[in-house]
Amino acid sequence: MNIFLLSLAIVVAGGAIPLFTHRKMMLTKWVYLATTLIGCITGLLALFSSVESLGEMAWSWSWLHAFTLAFSCDHLSFFFLLPIFIICPLAAIYSFSYFDKTENSLRMAVSFFCTNILIASMALVTMAANILAFALVWEIMSLSSYVLVMYDYEKAITRTAGYLYFLFAQVGALLIFAAFGVIFSHTGSMSFDQFATVPAEAKLVVFFLAFLGFGSKAGVLPLHIWLPHAHPAAPSHISAIMSGVMIKMGIYGIFRVYVSLGSTELVIGQAVLVFGMVSGVLGVLYALGKHNLKRLLAYHSVENIGIILMGAGIGMIGVSHDNVVMAGFGFAGSLLHVLNHSIFKSLLFFGAGAVIKETGTGHVDQMGGLMKRMPVTGRTFLVGSVSISGLPPFNGFISEFLIYFAAFQGLAYTNVTMILAILAIISLAVIGGLASFCFTKVVGIVFLGEARTALAEEASEGNWFLTLPMGILAGACLVIGLFPGNFINLAFWGLSELIPSGQVDKAAIGTIGANLALASRLFLFIFIVLVFVRKLLYRSKVVSQGPTWGCGFTRPTARIQYTGTSYARSVVNFFRPFAMVRETEVRLEKIFPGRTVYEARVDDIAEVGIHRGVALPLLTLLGKFRWIQHGNVQLYIGYIIVTISILLLVSFI
Repeated sequence: MNIFLLSLAIVVAGGAIPLFTHRKMMLTKWVYLATTLIGCITGLLALFSSVESLGEMAWSWSWLHAFTLAFSCDHLSFFFLLPIFIICPLAAIYSFSYFDKTENSLRMAVSFFCTNILIASMALVTMAANILAFALVWEIMSLSSYVLVMYDYEKAITRTAGYLYFLFAQVGALLIFAAFGVIFSHTGSMSFDQFATVPAEAKLVVFFLAFLGFGSKAGVLPLHIWLPHAHPAAPSHISAIMSGVMIKMGIYGIFRVYVSLGSTELVIGQAVLVFGMVSGVLGVLYALGKHNLKRLLAYHSVENIGIILMGAGIGMIGVSHDNVVMAGFGFAGSLLHVLNHSIFKSLLFFGAGAVIKETGTGHVDQMGGLMKRMPVTGRTFLVGSVSISGLPPFNGFISEFLIYFAAFQGLAYTNVTMILAILAIISLAVIGGLASFCFTKVVGIVFLGEARTALAEEASEGNWFLTLPMGILAGACLVIGLFPGNFINLAFWGLSELIPSGQVDKAAIGTIGANLALASRLFLFIFIVLVFVRKLLYRSKVVSQGPTWGCGFTRPTARIQYTGTSYARSVVNFFRPFAMVRETEVRLEKIFPGRTVYEARVDDIAEVGIHRGVALPLLTLLGKFRWIQHGNVQLYIGYIIVTISILLLVSFI
């Protein structure tokens, strides 16, 4: 316990020191990097040294002499702590080179401080053991991440993204606190241990209030709107932390409330599964229609949160049916995908940040040909692309297979469960296909072909502070894919609070892990053999190089290459009922035509619906009360007196 608390203290101190040393930028970065690495590695070692005695990692403090802040660690907490202490130190290494403008040294120091406050608060969120402790560290996490999103606050688009994130964070918090309020009204206790004593009819209300609140933080559709705005605005390593780690705190909250309530109502699993399918399919669809690289990746976070929820929903349905195999593999796939997504999504954001830093733009159509100029970034980004598409031999394939396996168990039923299982299988297939299509677009346009701008043509590989984190994460994707057995066992160990580990057949777990390992290794072996054979066949052949065929043009340019819009158009049009496509087109209509124009924009149907159906009517209604705000201090004091009088009257009645 003491070592773990020491690690968090080191992390916080490492973030605070730059506030006093920011005038010496290199010293500040080295001190920050060293202390953050030491703190995170110490926390990781403290976790693994306490595996056999997690129950001893518990402590509490008296706060204001009236409340108790209680914290403890169990298997579920342990599993969600892993991404925090793995991804965050890599982000610290990445930030060393990402921040390179001396005139922004104070802003950089504030970012370092808030980053480490975010790290510590996320760790404490997973260990909070009562309502008050959870609420306190949850709000600290939200506020620190808000400041990080606002790094480039002088830009109007950044301020809009920050305000939107803050709004959704606080609305989500209100829903969570409302759920806690219902619990406290029934139990009179703030301890998570008392959640199970809530009456059965109130448990559904509590769960769905909490689900919506935590879903807002996780980016569950339609509460995901802040996510594609916040990620392009934040620095890339912060996007990696927020997408790879922070949004998983929403998933943790859903799991924790489900475990604490102990409810086995079938409707809970069914609702979670439906939300997961909708988020997964529409998330990847909107990603396909976006051409800002970080916004595209943000929508893929929505997609993968959907996959995680699908596994969780299937697991909850399995619990309701007393189907241990369905429940175990559903939850295990969900938990393992939490870890896998934190790895490959952080890798992709690191790669996107390196590319944007070199090209000066986030628009994929203004890049091109970067594989030759940034080989490490290009190859590691390709690894992340294959991983997020759920293809062997990388880690995304492993966790998605477990969810597939759990979904197929639902085909044994003859009611709504069977229908939902079929829809889940179809949804996973659609998500995988669309994700593969989307990342062939990204890799093809960004890294292959010819440079589309002068900056892209002059791009070069970043230093090892940028490339090392990408290389480590790419290696982790491959290791989990080739040696999945231990990681699958870790996921089953992590869900001990959800499903008693003794009920799951360990032989079946071992067999599936071995088969997945064999499939991944065989796939990699065949790939290597094919590459070797190709080299042999071409060894004695003369390979000539020439210009790309210009389709009749004698002077082809980079502008005749595929764009993101043209590549994705046919697939996006197929899903038009769910994707609002706006096209601007000026055709060739005269003998001597002017400039032709074609522009397509895919709008998020949830964002448009909330904007038109909620935000605008609410603003119109509130606008009618502007007369209240007139600047007369005496009347403001009168408002306060009247409000206090009414509240006192109500309390006496």
